[in-house]
Amino acid sequence: MKKIISTLILLIFFVFGFSIVILSTIGIETKKFNNFVSNKINQTNNNINLQFNKIKFKINIKEISLFLEITDPKINYKTATVPAKNIRVYIDFISLIKSKPKIKKINLSLQELDIDQLKKIIIFIKPSNFNNLIRSKIKQVKLISEIEFYFKENNVIEDFIAKGTVSDLNIETIDNLTFKKTNFTFFTDKTNISIKNIFGELEAVKIKNGDIRIRLLPEISLQSNFLTNLEYKDKSFEHYSNLIKNYQYAKNIINLEASINNNLSINFDKTYKVKNYSFTSNGIISKANLKFKKPIAKSFLEEEIYELYLIDTLIKTNFDYKNNKADISGRYSTKNNNFLAFDLKNNIDKNLLKLEMNIEYDKNINLDIINYQKPKGSIANLSINLEKEKNRIKIKKLNLNEKSNSITAEDLEFNKEKLLSLKKISVKTNKDGKINNNFSILYDKKIKIEGSQFDASNFSKILNKKNNNILSKISKEIEIDFTNIKAPLSENLKNFKLIGLIDEGKFTKIISKGDFGNNNFLDISLKNDKTNKKKYLEIYSDLPRPLLTEYSFFKGLVGGKLLFTSIFDNENSNSKLKIENFKVINAPGLVKLFSLADLGGLADLAEGDGLSFDLLEIIMNDDKGFRNFSEILAIGPSISVLMDGYQNQDKLTSLRGTLVPAKNLNKWISKIPVLGDIIIPKEAGEGLFGISFKMKGPPGNIKTTINPIRTLTPRFIQKIIEKQKN
Repeated sequence: MKKIISTLILLIFFVFGFSIVILSTIGIETKKFNNFVSNKINQTNNNINLQFNKIKFKINIKEISLFLEITDPKINYKTATVPAKNIRVYIDFISLIKSKPKIKKINLSLQELDIDQLKKIIIFIKPSNFNNLIRSKIKQVKLISEIEFYFKENNVIEDFIAKGTVSDLNIETIDNLTFKKTNFTFFTDKTNISIKNIFGELEAVKIKNGDIRIRLLPEISLQSNFLTNLEYKDKSFEHYSNLIKNYQYAKNIINLEASINNNLSINFDKTYKVKNYSFTSNGIISKANLKFKKPIAKSFLEEEIYELYLIDTLIKTNFDYKNNKADISGRYSTKNNNFLAFDLKNNIDKNLLKLEMNIEYDKNINLDIINYQKPKGSIANLSINLEKEKNRIKIKKLNLNEKSNSITAEDLEFNKEKLLSLKKISVKTNKDGKINNNFSILYDKKIKIEGSQFDASNFSKILNKKNNNILSKISKEIEIDFTNIKAPLSENLKNFKLIGLIDEGKFTKIISKGDFGNNNFLDISLKNDKTNKKKYLEIYSDLPRPLLTEYSFFKGLVGGKLLFTSIFDNENSNSKLKIENFKVINAPGLVKLFSLADLGGLADLAEGDGLSFDLLEIIMNDDKGFRNFSEILAIGPSISVLMDGYQNQDKLTSLRGTLVPAKNLNKWISKIPVLGDIIIPKEAGEGLFGISFKMKGPPGNIKTTINPIRTLTPRFIQKIIEKQKN
């Protein structure tokens, strides 16, 4: 009996186990649930029409539940056909016993969809803007997906889960940029979308191991992490031209290789409008090359910068709704060799740019105003901290250090390249092993410039340049006090002091004095007449040469005393230059004139000990760039000259005049009885014969023509008489 019972129990377990195996694998075909399943699915959405032949009754061992499986069903959603592999309908076991079947969930496995099938299905999905986005932007895709619907009481859908894989996705993004060869997996329900293992290509950008998490309720938010490998070559960056149109230097990228980790966060409102966003990235630029359409050129840089190369450069950025930050540090070069260190921190808060930069520089730097030259190869360290808002720039701190040379500036403020204010500038430089600048500029109630040394070797060259008045916004009293000034031609001016007034960048008052030594002085005075709006300038110097170095006309001038007076306003000026008791040595123009006139003796003298002159007087006026020389008169024991002419805006000079050599010969002619008395008055003391000449051309290429024999004009004789009387 026991044996029979044991055998019966084993048989029951075998039948039960066999039934479980059959139900969990092959299942039992039945038509009893056909109407039930069709009706319930139609109740969930009356746009769905499900067609099938038989249902298999199965068991899900993992979930210990019963389900009905439909293989190769035909699902019609409105007018579109949804290609499905199978449908599983999970039924509550207790409800089945009570003959009131209750659906727990429905699992729908779809066949692989291509873009054409997806467009037919997606046309009925809302919202319509999302629908249009997919239909217009997706060009190619393969989609394998599975959807589970969860039901509550009365078989109403409570939630759903969709998951699957996307491969070979080609989708257009902003500005016609296309994601290609894109693959990822996804998981979504009513409140969240999770996309993982994203791999794809956006033109020259390769995206690896990316993920996206989207929260749908209560408002939409997106978070993403992804790795990008960038390999721009030649003109591949042109595809991004519209995307980077606001980033000036990004347009100049020729080649770029980089690996960047990125994090993106975006919050939307219910209308899909961006509320705020954050994008951070960090990585390394292994190499890059930028080529500029217009070279970077500054007046103090000898070499124009056409290209920029970067290697081993770390980059860290943070862009959000309020500000943008970028930190870049690495090595750079302008010639793809001799790479130097740099560090750049950039922060943009709305319209305010904050920039901190530290850089090594080994090319030439020339600051003519202080006669400082940094030689090529010597490494200078430049640091700058500035803020920029529209046209306004404030340099909070600037430092230039190169060996024992240093230039620092604090709180320089500009608007449209015009200086508004500053706090302090300190300068200390060396030339040929000696200190040539050591001074400071303080900007307070007054502008104070003081120091032990100032190199003004190039000062006259700078003053002669026509450039934009950077100080046009400055109106203040000014005091200058230098112990020693290195003037042009290596002259030293000691104990120079100046008191003055600057109005809109121009001096309106000057009282100054300096000492050249050996009882030689420099005096400058400037007065402003507010009634007639004219200024009166007077310069006296016991050494003329340092003030005339930039004028080739005076090349070779030695000794003498100079007096310059000028009456001028913003439009024109009337000036007079007078130099007494000087010599001319090795003056190329004068020697050439003597040689053309076959005056060998004078030419030799001009190249030797020099020609002496008692007086040089120039009367001229300037009107809007045109300079008219109404009279140039030089009187000397060996030669006298009278000229007039002009110089136009292009520096083309034209002079004509008369030259009288051999004063003693002319005196002898004047003593001839009758003839001398008639032709030349004895009180004139001058001669009958002279040389007529013309000089015309641009600087460095002036051509001279002469007429060797000419009777002197009464005007020439009259001028000589007047000057002798004076």
